[in-house]
Amino acid sequence: MLTLPAWTVVVSSVLLTTPFWLSGLSKLFDFQGARAETRAMGLRPPALAAAAVILIQLGGSALVISGRSVLLGALVLAAFTLAATVVGHAFWNAPPGAERSHHLNAFLANLGLVGGLALAVLIAESSAA
Repeated sequence: MLTLPAWTVVVSSVLLTTPFWLSGLSKLFDFQGARAETRAMGLRPPALAAAAVILIQLGGSALVISGRSVLLGALVLAAFTLAATVVGHAFWNAPPGAERSHHLNAFLANLGLVGGLALAVLIAESSAA
């Protein structure tokens, strides 16, 4: 069984969730920008969609970082990431070249985030046992 000092789990959780909580804070402090982003993605009503994204990003991150309900937080963040990745980084629809490479790299990086969230759950569950 792997035993880690508590601080390493907290620091790792903060680092893993950085894309989520940083994006959530950015959207919270620039709500008009967040509304414009959700409107551009076709999500309606944009204010409600932006608020939901902020709640998912900040709430899911808080659950993972706090060590409480890591499974729930990780599942919410993973589902959000997978949905956003398929919608926002559909590399198979991009023209060959730089644009396709960008979307493919973002797609793969986001899959890595989902894998990291799965590892966070495994670590949390093994620590609780």
